[in-house]
Amino acid sequence: MLKNALFGGVNAAVLTAMNDDLSIDLDRMAKHCKWLLANGCNGLAVLGTTGEANSLGITERMGLLEGLVERGIPASTMLPGCGTTAITDTVLLTRHAEKIGCRGVLLLPPFYYKNPSDDGLLAYFQEVAQRVAGDVKLYLYNFPQQSAIPFTVDFIGRLLKAVPGKFQGIKDSTGNYENGLSYVENFASDGFEFYAGDDSLMRPLLQKGGAGCITAASNVNCAAGARAYAGWNTDDGAAAAEILTATRKAVTSVPLIPALKSLVARNTGNPAWKNIRPPHLKLTAAQETTLFAAFDASGLTLAKTA
Repeated sequence: MLKNALFGGVNAAVLTAMNDDLSIDLDRMAKHCKWLLANGCNGLAVLGTTGEANSLGITERMGLLEGLVERGIPASTMLPGCGTTAITDTVLLTRHAEKIGCRGVLLLPPFYYKNPSDDGLLAYFQEVAQRVAGDVKLYLYNFPQQSAIPFTVDFIGRLLKAVPGKFQGIKDSTGNYENGLSYVENFASDGFEFYAGDDSLMRPLLQKGGAGCITAASNVNCAAGARAYAGWNTDDGAAAAEILTATRKAVTSVPLIPALKSLVARNTGNPAWKNIRPPHLKLTAAQETTLFAAFDASGLTLAKTA
């Protein structure tokens, strides 16, 4: 396991709470963040895929970070998604995140233009890093199923040489063990932090030198995640990892983001948690029945929240 990682441990890809008019409900979101930090999370990856970041405007994203800090969420715990297709917006969001106290940001590639060359990607990230400056660390977000742009080992090696000391790690959402292992084997010895985007891969990749996880399911399974992280080399950790695998299978048995919102709605007793921006849709009653049955079969009991 990689020691002294900035975001080492369990990081939730935090859901964004929304009102009935689909505006952001900062009070409810802050309560959820506090619950996550009290129930096993080391960090909060807000404004990611699970947080519907690409359904939010730039000013909404900035207001969300400010609103959470105002409501008592430590900026140091947050790893916000700041990657956009525009260099200027990515820089604006990243500088803003650092200004309010975030230690790192998560960056998607410029995903609109498909099949960019490694030279083009390198130029993009060099430009971002140069304009951002400051002390904030940059983390790559590898999610080619959504972005259609993978980060190869060769590209990361070039980037780390071109911009030394700025790119601190990567979240890998491929769900592929071998892909994650290639990052760990090539870069972890230099302190490059690897975070699994699939709960079932956190523990095996911790054993190879990973730093933890950043996952959607951590919105509900973070207590088991904390056990698996702490017990990365123990029998108790192995048992917890089985729960992580079961809960992830449950939440991906139906559309993921509305699934997590339905689970949080059930746990809090607040149906407003199901509010979600199109093109995502709330789960149907049949989908919820499938989800709840699979999740409850995992054996994980959630701590109640207000």
